[in-house]
Amino acid sequence: MANSVKTIGVLTSGGDAPGMNACIRAVVRTAINNGLKVKGIMRGYAGLLQEEIVDMNGLSVADIIARGGTILYTARCPEFMTEEGQKRGAEICKKHGIDGLVVIGGDGSYRGAGKLSALGINTIGLPGTIDLDIACTDYTIGFDTAINTAMEAIDKVRDTSTSHERCSIIEVMGRHAGYIALWCGIANGAEDILLPEKYDGDEQQLINRIIDSRKRGKKHHIIINAEGIGHSASMARRIEAATGIETRATILGYMQRGGSPTCKDRVYASIMGSKAVQLLMEGKTNRVIGYKGGAYVDFDIQEALAMTKDLPQDEYEISKQLIR
Repeated sequence: MANSVKTIGVLTSGGDAPGMNACIRAVVRTAINNGLKVKGIMRGYAGLLQEEIVDMNGLSVADIIARGGTILYTARCPEFMTEEGQKRGAEICKKHGIDGLVVIGGDGSYRGAGKLSALGINTIGLPGTIDLDIACTDYTIGFDTAINTAMEAIDKVRDTSTSHERCSIIEVMGRHAGYIALWCGIANGAEDILLPEKYDGDEQQLINRIIDSRKRGKKHHIIINAEGIGHSASMARRIEAATGIETRATILGYMQRGGSPTCKDRVYASIMGSKAVQLLMEGKTNRVIGYKGGAYVDFDIQEALAMTKDLPQDEYEISKQLIR
């Protein structure tokens, strides 16, 4: 199909994720190398509605591949959830000559992209979230960096937890998805992993395991608690009262979103960004790019949003076999 796209816009929406800058860089440079113009939209859909739109060139994205966060910034935008806001967004794109748009974000960002596509803006979505909770893909931009950041922090907490013979509850991010908790639980050799998809709320069983572990000679007890369960501080108080073992809660929080992206996040994000431009050049719209079964694939946005995703049962079962 002949290329009808002349100007591509790019924005980041929702929570920031390491690797977003690598993705932006790939979009800009792939587009320019194919004779297209590129406009950066600041602060996601909120910036689009405020017409915070800047011209970008090769130098605009120089030396950003190693930086965390997003040079385009990001923001939540309740107004864009309305039909009026979506129509105004499409009109602003047309006003600035943007006939192709790359949206880097999560499910909420995809919904906005789908609305713009229906209003005549060729739109491609890319999975930018540390949570790994997008059903159409096995990989999301930022997840690899986030789990490595969390893993290193948990290793450090384990050192002091062992020195003081404590029980430590370490809360990791992931909203209602337990992927970060599961991966870190395995990688850090946690004694317990609490996942929103699996945890039944039986705190007494958890307390019994801590007591049994101490009787067997364990000098510390690491519990990885997913953000979707939360309440780590109050849980720590209850465990200490029930066991007599000093218990501390550590919430890693937003540090997991920051930092220089790993090689995997830089490479995968770059490939996805470049492929998004290629799809637009082919006249495609209303698509999201994912990574499944070792290959980069794309889906219709509505099809992607209708998909569901569960924690891999085999990985969960293996995590239980490794706990002692």
